[in-house]
Amino acid sequence: MKHADLETTYTALALKIDEIGAEQSELFLAKLVLLLAQKNGSVNEVQVCIEAAAASLDS
Repeated sequence: MKHADLETTYTALALKIDEIGAEQSELFLAKLVLLLAQKNGSVNEVQVCIEAAAASLDS
C-alpha cells in the first residue's frame, strides 16, 4: 500500500472512531481487526501484525 493510501485509510478510520464515540471504539477496532484478519487468511501474518502494532506502542 502506498503512503497516500495509508493516509487515506488512517483518515477514514479516525473519522469513523469519532463518529461511533470513544465508548465503542475498542469494540469497533477489535471487530475491524477480525474482519481484516479473515480477509487476509494467514494466521501467521496476522500474529506478526499484532506483535508489530504492540511493539510500536513502546516507541
